[in-house]
Amino acid sequence: MVKKEIASGVVHKLPADLGKILISSLVLRRAWEDITLLARNEWICWVESAKKPETRNRRIERARIGLIEGKRRPCCWAGCPHRQKQ
Repeated sequence: MVKKEIASGVVHKLPADLGKILISSLVLRRAWEDITLLARNEWICWVESAKKPETRNRRIERARIGLIEGKRRPCCWAGCPHRQKQ
């Protein structure tokens, strides 16, 4: 049995639409669990920072493909502005 709960990021909670994609494939789920909390946070923030639904949907698809390909963070993105500097 596959557990349904997916880990969130450091600052951001996992949105339902991204979570639905992540549980759709064991490969995606394992890729998500293999990245750090900060990396998860950046994927989530990148998806949520989209202003239009079409952009958000494209980003979710790019996240799906990127994670399958082994990418650990969104490409060409400055990073989550909500993360506190340590």
